Amino acid sequence: MGLVILILLVALLIYIFKGIIIVQQQQEVIIERLGRFEGKKLGAGLNFIFPILEAPRGILTKVQQKGLDGRSYYYLKQVDRIDLREQMYDFPRQNVITKDNVSITINALIYFQIVDSKSAVYEIANLPEAIEKLTQTTLRNLVGQMDLQETLTSRSKINNELRTTLDEATNKWGVKVNRVEIQDIFPPADIQASMDKLMKADRDKQARITEAEGLKEAAIKNAEGEREAAIRTAEGAKQAEILRAEGVAQARIIEADAEKEAIQRIINALADKGQPDRYLIAMKYLETMTAITSGENNKVVYMPYEATGILSSVDGIKQMFDKK
Repeated sequence: MGLVILILLVALLIYIFKGIIIVQQQQEVIIERLGRFEGKKLGAGLNFIFPILEAPRGILTKVQQKGLDGRSYYYLKQVDRIDLREQMYDFPRQNVITKDNVSITINALIYFQIVDSKSAVYEIANLPEAIEKLTQTTLRNLVGQMDLQETLTSRSKINNELRTTLDEATNKWGVKVNRVEIQDIFPPADIQASMDKLMKADRDKQARITEAEGLKEAAIKNAEGEREAAIRTAEGAKQAEILRAEGVAQARIIEADAEKEAIQRIINALADKGQPDRYLIAMKYLETMTAITSGENNKVVYMPYEATGILSSVDGIKQMFDKK
């Protein structure tokens, strides 16, 4: 009798422990009663079920594991906890053909999140595999509508269109696709070599254009500098010439005023002696004769006809001063 009670107690403890389910944060467990889902979901924390009558419904998920060669591998695993966090799948490379019949290798990352655990369990049999195949086929369709050049330069466009298409297709599975990223695009080796040559030629062309534009700009700047220097030099010379002319004119005015004053004084002094004009003419004549005969090689070889009259005027002036 005691052994039977002990066995019953052990069985009861096992039953109780089987009925305890601890769920972590951001996880859910789908509970089926005798194989039917009756709306019971277990959230984070301590939960109790009735073993045998109730059991968790499992779901397939991809698990990442690193191999001995350091590369990451994914394998499918059956779990009874549904992860509600955002998940990432790194799909292997695949060959796709562009619109211009070029075979390229491309791979992508997809970030998604389960928002309805019931739909993720009951609306699709293999959720990871379905998302992967849907991504691959959609990617083939999108790239098939573009040529090679557009494919290489339109990653953002491919990402947005791919995300929109996947989000609409996986909505009934209770999945929200948040982001899709194209990782690498590898064209064939011969096309890659041609593209490298073309890129190098474009860079060389751009370098030559930039150099020519720089030389042109430098020549323009030099010409502008030389023109500005010439203008400033001309303006300086002009200003100097104006100042010199003004100085000469001012000197002549001062000299004329002084000569005028001297002549006026002579006239005033000789006013009572008579004929001051003859005196002035004689003085100017003598100054002119002095200028003509100045220098080492200058010689007077003739006497103007009017010289006798001028000399008589000088002699008359001398007599006037002698009388004075």
